[in-house]
Amino acid sequence: MADAGRDGSWDVAVVGAGPAGSAAALAAAQARPGARVLLLDKADFPRDKPCGDGIAPHALDVLAGLGVPDAAAGYPPVGRLELGFPGGPVAAGDMARPARVVPRRVFDARLVAAAQERGAVLRRQQVREVAVLADRVLLDPGTPEQVAARVVVAADGAHSLLRRAVGMPAPRRVAFAVRGYAPAPAGAAAQVIAFGTARWPSYAWSFPIGDGWANVGYGEPLVDGAALSRRRLVEGVEELLPGAGGGARDWRGHHLPLSTGRARQPDGRVLLVGDAASLINPVTGEGIYYAVLSGSLAGRAAAMAEEPGGTYRRLLRSHLGAHLRSTDAAAALSRSPRLLGAAVRGAAADARVFADLVELGLGRGVLTPRALAGVLRGAGPLAAGAPTAGPLAARRTARRAPL
Repeated sequence: MADAGRDGSWDVAVVGAGPAGSAAALAAAQARPGARVLLLDKADFPRDKPCGDGIAPHALDVLAGLGVPDAAAGYPPVGRLELGFPGGPVAAGDMARPARVVPRRVFDARLVAAAQERGAVLRRQQVREVAVLADRVLLDPGTPEQVAARVVVAADGAHSLLRRAVGMPAPRRVAFAVRGYAPAPAGAAAQVIAFGTARWPSYAWSFPIGDGWANVGYGEPLVDGAALSRRRLVEGVEELLPGAGGGARDWRGHHLPLSTGRARQPDGRVLLVGDAASLINPVTGEGIYYAVLSGSLAGRAAAMAEEPGGTYRRLLRSHLGAHLRSTDAAAALSRSPRLLGAAVRGAAADARVFADLVELGLGRGVLTPRALAGVLRGAGPLAAGAPTAGPLAARRTARRAPL
């Protein structure tokens, strides 16, 4: 296990040991064996983290490349996705590769353990102050807990202290969601996402874990910073997926800093990853893939680059630049329920359009000409309505969505 240098400094310090932070620690250790890597978190592991728990195969690919091929072991693949509006339209199909649903209490603890096995040192510490110097970064300077590091990876979440410390603006768009665990319906084998029109844009989800329970939740954007009550959010699950939240427990809320069309990362020694970098898909709320990808890129830059901030920014834009521009455009389109309804109709009518939109929502796909053509067809006067089968179609409301 690598300890601090003789002067008490570390090569890389990672603040936050969630998927982004653990991936950064793993990547730093892989890129530079023997590097002194410190992983800080305010909580002990295992610990719960409110999230949809959906793990896209793309995230598992990144982790396998970091030497963690079994991050989702023991949790069955979920190969089917159904999305749309209660009462229609609805699109359903098999994903090109299945996802997994792994509670964050399990998933995060596995990644932390893997980082420690690779030599990272885990310490419980809530960082409260940051000083960025010319040649190093100090965390909690002047205290007994002071940490000095050549580079710091900021994986400290939606309310990132380190983001503020380097002068980066607050996220432009933020959503708030609530998550619970409910008994899964017998035979549940699909991830279900239901969009609502009463408080637009909003959506509810139900993701079966495979152990008789499902992760269920509801989210919508924060408007002008207005608070959303947990009661209202929990009621949103019942409105869009009647019965899905029955018997649910462990309700917890969380902020979602939504990505925009360009990843922002300043030069210097503090690298922003995951939620701290506002890397949340603005259409689907997916963030785990972004977290492990950005963490892996930052860890590599932190361990190897002379100018880590600029190097990491170029890596991030190379991997996600075109994708983020596409999700930003898709988010703008989806602010109209009619256009999102057209996209769902297009996906229902053409499995290739469905696949393109799934890749855009769960991976790093782009808005393809085929997907845009599907939206146009879905907006036409002869566009198909909702299918007659499937979990979401079975939850039709008495009043059809005005799409």
